[in-house]
Amino acid sequence: MDDDALRQVMATVLRVPADSIGPDSSMDTVPGWDSLRHLTLVLALEDEFGVQIPDEEAGSITSYPLIRLVLTELLDA
Repeated sequence: MDDDALRQVMATVLRVPADSIGPDSSMDTVPGWDSLRHLTLVLALEDEFGVQIPDEEAGSITSYPLIRLVLTELLDA
């Protein structure tokens, strides 16, 4: 799992500096992380990492740690 790539994708989609993305980053703490940006983020993550995030998980990955966990599981599968 490439944490720098993950931070960069999140930063680009959420329009925040990459160094502001970390363990405390979530829909509650990042301004502008709304439902539309969340969908865009899921698509960008799928493109960047070459994975397919299941719909049931796409709605629940609302923080950096959860995104990292799901991506790690998908990449290891």
